[in-house]
Amino acid sequence: MHRYAVIDFETNGLMPGQGGRALEVAAVLVEDGRITDSWASLMNPGVHVSAFITELTGITQAMVRAAPPPEKVMAEIHDFVGDATLVAHNASFDRRFWQHELAIMGRAAPADFLCTVLIARRLYPWAPNHRLATLVDLHRIQVQGRHHRALADADMTAKLLLQMHADLAALYADDAQAAAVTTPDFLAHYQKTARHKLKSTGQQG
Repeated sequence: MHRYAVIDFETNGLMPGQGGRALEVAAVLVEDGRITDSWASLMNPGVHVSAFITELTGITQAMVRAAPPPEKVMAEIHDFVGDATLVAHNASFDRRFWQHELAIMGRAAPADFLCTVLIARRLYPWAPNHRLATLVDLHRIQVQGRHHRALADADMTAKLLLQMHADLAALYADDAQAAAVTTPDFLAHYQKTARHKLKSTGQQG
């Protein structure tokens, strides 16, 4: 059984080394081909929430001020995720904040994430772009909540991951690798391999 934890952060900046801190984090667990659990919380790192971030996410300064400290939130989500394989959409962004926030409290964080952007570029080369909102619309994925909130985005990414599992299983159904296409090792290899060496889906109608 393969257990995935889809992670999403909402933050006040793009880079943790340049003053960026996490304002909200969520994790959605995927096991046995279905979503099994989720966890999310705002956090208060003591930073300013700009009007731009409020407009983008709906997260206000007052909401952050009333939230628990990052040490409590990150400890709880770290325990919730456990040894699951980590997944994110545009994983380089979320990985930076995952590692940064855990490092502040002295917890080790794995460097390896599966990235649904990288997988999508190879699996859906026909898509106009590979932003989460675009892929959600293309696959008619149900949206619960608003874009740019951690739990909603993590939930959409988890559903996209399941769509990818199904599409890869169909593509490789007659291949020797058929039984392995939803495993972390296969997905890690797929996202790093040149597109012309892989099977990909055709244009959607």
